[in-house]
Amino acid sequence: MNTEINRITWKCRRGMREIDLLLREFSKTTLNTLDEYSIDTFDQVLDYDDQKLFDYMFKNESLGNEIHEDFIDEYLKKFHKQGNF
Repeated sequence: MNTEINRITWKCRRGMREIDLLLREFSKTTLNTLDEYSIDTFDQVLDYDDQKLFDYMFKNESLGNEIHEDFIDEYLKKFHKQGNF
């Protein structure tokens, strides 16, 4: 599992500053606490390009995948609103 966590942590490095800061801080503080299903979902969310993630996070433009949107709403948006990054 550590290899998987390391791979996902590396995948959090992004070109868009806002997304990069959010994902890297989330991975440092929260990734190890997630269950296997949530880790897999997070890995899938990381397959979106930065602009698509930004548009969903900050403009509420649909990703077209309810599971991914639910994950982002439950974890990433909440993480951002709590001022954790």
